[in-house]
Amino acid sequence: MDRLSTIKAAFPAEGLFADKEWLISPEPFAITPALDAQLQKLGYRLGLFNRACNLLYHLSITGRQPAWIADYLDRGKPSELVEFSRQKSLRDELPLVLRPDLVLTDEGFTIAELDTIPGGIGLTAWLNHTYAPFGADVIGGASGMIDGFLAALGGKAHVLVSAEAATYRPEMQWLSRMSGGALQVHDAETYQPRADGPAIYRFFELFDLANIPSARAIMDAAQAGATVTPPFKPYLEEKLWFALFWMRPLREFWRRELSERHFLELQKHIPYTWLLDPTPLPQHAVIPGLEINGWEELMEFSQKQRDLVLKISGFSELGWGSRSVVIGSDSSQSEWKSAVHEALGAFPHHPYILQRFHKGRLFEQPYFDPATGAVVTMKGRVRLCPYYFAIDGKNELRGALATICPPDKKILHGMKDAILAPTAVAG
Repeated sequence: MDRLSTIKAAFPAEGLFADKEWLISPEPFAITPALDAQLQKLGYRLGLFNRACNLLYHLSITGRQPAWIADYLDRGKPSELVEFSRQKSLRDELPLVLRPDLVLTDEGFTIAELDTIPGGIGLTAWLNHTYAPFGADVIGGASGMIDGFLAALGGKAHVLVSAEAATYRPEMQWLSRMSGGALQVHDAETYQPRADGPAIYRFFELFDLANIPSARAIMDAAQAGATVTPPFKPYLEEKLWFALFWMRPLREFWRRELSERHFLELQKHIPYTWLLDPTPLPQHAVIPGLEINGWEELMEFSQKQRDLVLKISGFSELGWGSRSVVIGSDSSQSEWKSAVHEALGAFPHHPYILQRFHKGRLFEQPYFDPATGAVVTMKGRVRLCPYYFAIDGKNELRGALATICPPDKKILHGMKDAILAPTAVAG
C-alpha cells in the first residue's frame, strides 16, 4: 500500500473535524534541532507567564497592583462568573493544556496568541500516530499526545464538548477510542458531574455558558474540589495579556515574576501589542511604538504603516477562529477606519487589541494533489502549534501541528487549500 493510501485508510470513519478538509502531505513538516530546542524551553516560559498572569489579576483585585488591570480583564463578563473566578479555593488553578500559535518568520517565530482551550489535540494525536511509523522523528512520538493529555488529567477524564464546539467532537471521539475508554466524550449541555467523578476537560467557551444548563453544577463540582480544566477563569483567556506584558507600568512585575532572562526571551517572541482604550491622552503624551496622540490618527495610517493586526481580546463568539481578525495592510482605508472605529466602540464590553504584523517565512512542503494523487510542492507560510501538557509540575511538549498555507493567505489557519501535518525534527 502506498503512503497516500495508508494515510487515507487511517482516517476514522467520522473524520476528525466536522465538515473540514485539508491537503495531505506524504511526510511531517521538518524543523531544525535548534528550533526544537527552543520549543522545549518555550513550554516552561509560557508556564511562568500564565502563572504570573494569574498572580497579577489577584494582586489587582486585592489592591496590591493597580485596579485597572482587573477592570480591563473583567469587561463584558457576567458578575456571577467574575465572582466565581475569584474563589479562594480556585486561586492557584491553572490550565493543564497550553497551545501557542506560532508564526515562523525569517528571525525565528512570533507568538500570535496563547490558547488554553485549544482544538486540534485529537487531530495532532492522529497525525503523530499515523506518520510516526514512516520513520520520521515526530515530536512526541506515536502516542505522546494521547499519553500527555491523559497524564495531565490524572489518567482518566470526561471531555465535555458543547454544541458551539461541535466541529471538534470527532477528534475527541477518536482520542476516546484510542485511550481505551480512559477519556469519555459527553455533551456539555446535559452533563451531570459527580463528586467522586474523574477529571473534567472543559471543551466549551465561557461566553457560551448561558447555553449550557449544566454549567452551574460543573462550577459547584470545581469549587468542591473536582479537577476541571481549564478552570472557570475568563480573565486567563483574554488576548490582552500580551498588551499588559508590554505596558511600562508593569515591566518590573514581569521582570520579577519571570526572571530577567525569561522576560527578555519572551520579548523576542511576543509581538508588541496595544490595548485599544479610547481614554484621551494628555496633549504632550503619545502611544508608545505608534507615536500618536490618539486612535483617530491610527485610522489615517497609510497602507505601508498598517503592518498591524486588529482583533477582539476574548469572551465573544468572534474571539476564536480568526473571526474578528483584520489585517491593516490587507484592508482599504475605509475598511481600516471602520474596523478601528468599531473596536473603540466595543471597548466597554469587548476590548480589542492591536499587534504588530510579522510576515511568515516561506517553506516548501510536499502534498498529494487531490485531483491526481501526484506529489507536488507548496511554497507556503507556516503556523506551528505546539501542545504542552502540565505533568508533574512541568509543561511538556508532546506534539506540534503544522499548518502550511498558500503564500497569499495572510491569516494562517486550517483551510481546504492548506496542508496539515505533524512536526518532526530534521536529521
